[in-house]
Amino acid sequence: MGMECCRGANPFRLCSGLKVLGYFMILLVASIIAVSYCAVIVIAWGPRLFVGGLVSVLALAIVIVFHLLLALLIWSYFMVVFVDPGSVPLNWRPTLEEENLEIGSSVTLSDYVAPETRASAWPSSEGLERRPTIGYCSRCHNSKPPRCHHCSVCQRCVLKMDHHCVWVVNCVGARNYKCFLLFLLYTFLETVLDAVALLPRFVKFFGDARNHNSSPGKLAVTFLAFVLNLAFALSLLCFVIMHTSLVLSNTTTIEVHEKKKGAVWKYDLGKRRNFEQVFGTKKLLWFLPLYSQEDLEKMPALQGLDFPTRSDVET
Repeated sequence: MGMECCRGANPFRLCSGLKVLGYFMILLVASIIAVSYCAVIVIAWGPRLFVGGLVSVLALAIVIVFHLLLALLIWSYFMVVFVDPGSVPLNWRPTLEEENLEIGSSVTLSDYVAPETRASAWPSSEGLERRPTIGYCSRCHNSKPPRCHHCSVCQRCVLKMDHHCVWVVNCVGARNYKCFLLFLLYTFLETVLDAVALLPRFVKFFGDARNHNSSPGKLAVTFLAFVLNLAFALSLLCFVIMHTSLVLSNTTTIEVHEKKKGAVWKYDLGKRRNFEQVFGTKKLLWFLPLYSQEDLEKMPALQGLDFPTRSDVET
């Protein structure tokens, strides 16, 4: 009886608890933003706008850049939260047409065998190479496009899944990866700005605390905001560097291990084209969590179902 209970247990049910943690993370993000705003704008630099001279000019610059980064940060964050990373259409199959998505070979029907026939690949006697089969998800009972993975938290397959992020209560995949990267970038820049802007007041913190020149509440908010922003800036720097490397090599976090198996990564099309696979071809929209309609129509990789591959690598 004990063995039967263990076999019937679903360990992935525990993953649903991450959703509850995610909602707490959203409140934490809002709290950090509120504390930082209070420390930088209300306490530190807002009052200096009316001092005059270079101090006011510097204060105005800090206030403008702070609000600009904050607006872009919040915009990108909500896009990651609310944009669907991409789900596999019901009864999906590769397209019947042999088509080149870009220079090089593309993923088409000829590259796959249906799940029900995966036991027998095309024989070499017919002069055809053995091709990889279509992925199949036993939980979703549906075929899986290339680079697609099942998320145990969201309980579905996600297109070009990078990872499930508890900070946004959502998966990061083909259709919101750009938004996630911009959220990382703008959060990093915002925390660096906050830490630098609060550094003079942090240095004065200990003197003010001894001499009681400032209220305890202002001292506490300034100290907390500086420490939080410095800590986040240092930790986010690692993530920014890591994801920059992944974007330039056209690799997801999940694919890092798979990439190590081969000498050449089949999705690596060159740094510029790899970058465009995520950010699109319109330079004016590179730093906004948006895509042009033209890119959405002409770049199937942004939809997460078809991906061009290198012509010198077997797919």
